[in-house]
Amino acid sequence: MKVKQYYKYLLFLIFLGATSFVQAQTKQKKVVFIIVDGISADVLEKLNTPNLKKIAAVGGYTRAHVGGEKGGYSETPTISAVGYNSLLTGTWVNKHNVPDNKIADPNYYYPTIFRFFETQYPNKKTAIFSTWLDNRTKLVGENLPQTQNMQLDYHQDGFELDTVKFPHDKESHYIHQIDEHVVTEAARYIQAEAPDLSWVYLEYPDDMGHRYGDGEKYYQAIETADAQIGRIWQAIENRQKNYPEDWLIVITTDHGRDAQGKHHGGQSDRERTTWITTNAQDLNAHFKQNPGVVDIMPSIARFLNISISRANEIEVDGVPFIGNVSVAQPTAVYQNGKLNLSWQVLDPKGDVKIWVTRTNNYKTGGKDDYQLLQTVSVKSGKATLDVTSMPSDFYKIVLETPFNKVNRWIVVR
Repeated sequence: MKVKQYYKYLLFLIFLGATSFVQAQTKQKKVVFIIVDGISADVLEKLNTPNLKKIAAVGGYTRAHVGGEKGGYSETPTISAVGYNSLLTGTWVNKHNVPDNKIADPNYYYPTIFRFFETQYPNKKTAIFSTWLDNRTKLVGENLPQTQNMQLDYHQDGFELDTVKFPHDKESHYIHQIDEHVVTEAARYIQAEAPDLSWVYLEYPDDMGHRYGDGEKYYQAIETADAQIGRIWQAIENRQKNYPEDWLIVITTDHGRDAQGKHHGGQSDRERTTWITTNAQDLNAHFKQNPGVVDIMPSIARFLNISISRANEIEVDGVPFIGNVSVAQPTAVYQNGKLNLSWQVLDPKGDVKIWVTRTNNYKTGGKDDYQLLQTVSVKSGKATLDVTSMPSDFYKIVLETPFNKVNRWIVVR
């Protein structure tokens, strides 16, 4: 009798385990990413931000960077729209071609996370909540032929143009009111409709930084933003508690600030230094090694199981900070007909295939003719390629590894 009871109990436990596994596998994955404009990491770290800390306790917090490679071909202005597009596309300005807030001529051949997602999952829901209309119409490129007339499913934006509901005042209090409206609508819509991919943008801290620099008004604006983020996080927690959903939230900023806190756009350490807070559970070593804003897009893509085509993937400058990653931080130097390459080893298993092309047709919608020049072990961390038979003043290099791909350009001056 006892033996029968034991086996019944064992079968019950197996059933419970199998049920839990199936439930975990069938949870719908959803993402919210939030850009809070112009918050320097050093200020954030000394203020009272209980909601960001609560989220970080689930996943993690790290300092990060914008600005591309300082002094290199990918050096990128530390300006708002430039940072947004670096996040959206996972590329630096030398590719996405948004060097300032005018957003005059984005290169839509480098797709945004929204385009990747809408292409693969046309029946899933996307949303944007933002002060600025341009975030949707110019950066995401809604309804443009260059983006195949892609449309988001829901938007609350363009409030900078509504001077009736949000009358402009000299102290920029209207921007705070807009942020409040944006957050209220984002939290409501997330709670009610659970869009699969959402972007929330908050502006007020940057306005206070420009107006007052480092000081009490700026600090208060940051703590207010933390409270607003808390409302969105609460909506996410409610969804996860009541529905079979698995939510990723990523919060970051688009740039730091200069020494006085009033300006940005340059390449000082404080202007380049940003931060990332996330509830992600599967953070890898790259997350704590000064990731870039470009790393957010491929991390979101990985979480949402977006299959990015090889032609697009090898152009992405970011490295996922969730899941397995083989290499990061590639370097490439041309000297006397040779390409001297190196990379940081994060997982030593397997080989690196090294592909090289002398063209950059991708930027105009064409294809590049890559040649496989060498295969070496990942753990070697370096390679030297003889390119005397393929002279050029420009090379694009791709390192293809078991868990990710990274790329570098060489511009021979």
